Amino acid sequence: MKSIKKWNIVVVVVLLVMTVGLSPVTVMAGGVGGTEKIVLKLAHNGPSNHPFQLGYMKFQEILEKEAPGQFEVQIFPSEQLGTEQNGAELVKMGSIAGSVSSCLQFVPEADIFNFPFIFEDVNHLYRVLDGAPGERIIKMIEDKVNSVVLGYFFGGVRNAFNKVRPVLVPDDLKGLKIRTLGSPIFLDTFNALGAQATTMSWGEVYTALQQGVIDGGECDMIDLLVEKFYEVAKNVSLTGHVYYSIPFIFSKTIFDKLTDDQKDLIIRAGKEAVSYERVVMEQQEIDARNTLVTEHGVKVFDVDVSIFREATKSVYVKYADNVGGLEYINEIINY
Repeated sequence: MKSIKKWNIVVVVVLLVMTVGLSPVTVMAGGVGGTEKIVLKLAHNGPSNHPFQLGYMKFQEILEKEAPGQFEVQIFPSEQLGTEQNGAELVKMGSIAGSVSSCLQFVPEADIFNFPFIFEDVNHLYRVLDGAPGERIIKMIEDKVNSVVLGYFFGGVRNAFNKVRPVLVPDDLKGLKIRTLGSPIFLDTFNALGAQATTMSWGEVYTALQQGVIDGGECDMIDLLVEKFYEVAKNVSLTGHVYYSIPFIFSKTIFDKLTDDQKDLIIRAGKEAVSYERVVMEQQEIDARNTLVTEHGVKVFDVDVSIFREATKSVYVKYADNVGGLEYINEIINY
């Protein structure tokens, strides 16, 4: 009976692994140090033409060029292996090699980069991410998620959009049901601006807009184009309330099984992939905006960001302690 029970346990484990698209060989990193290729599974939640995908492909290109025959990089876009949160959990367990994930469920302090209007522009964002504030969060993620952070991908500039009216000042948001990311900071930011903020699965947003469940949302220009939100919401306000960043995390369980040369290559390939992804994201945002305006009739409105920033000061006070205190927020603002 004991042997039967053990066999049943093995079957259950194998079935669970197969359910998320993995194999036991890949979980063990497929013969590290031997002659077999090391299979690295990378997951993200963007579509197959998203900058995240292209960043991964740059990572893949470098590994397969500089260590021929050693690595096989498999990329899974569009939440094929689960949500962004699932990706972080799988990396933590060593079940996949990498994910693009905020890791907020493990490191709530990382939400500091999502405070409204904390960044002046993309260059300010990069200074922070690549400087001491970004390194502080990296150390927390590496500790809590059992990972190596290869850098921060750029997730685009998030703006408010809706199908009801132009939004030029915060008062224009009053009464509008706006979908945001699930972070309480995002929700309270739009509540502070007068909207009725809500959250829902990304895949439900288009239908919710169609059916009037929500009036609008907030995202970058690429998502607005790719998800075809422009078909049901034509007004975009350049609030730039968040310059979104997201860590590229790599499993420490897998990393520790590599040779020193392979570790160095992973780190270098990761840094190059991050630099490449940022450039691609910036250019795709420009291209997406032009396409939205010239081909799809989207109306883009400039706003006085200082008015919106002033209206969201309560968010800083409410959540400062969650991210280490106001001194860290001010450090980023002035960095």
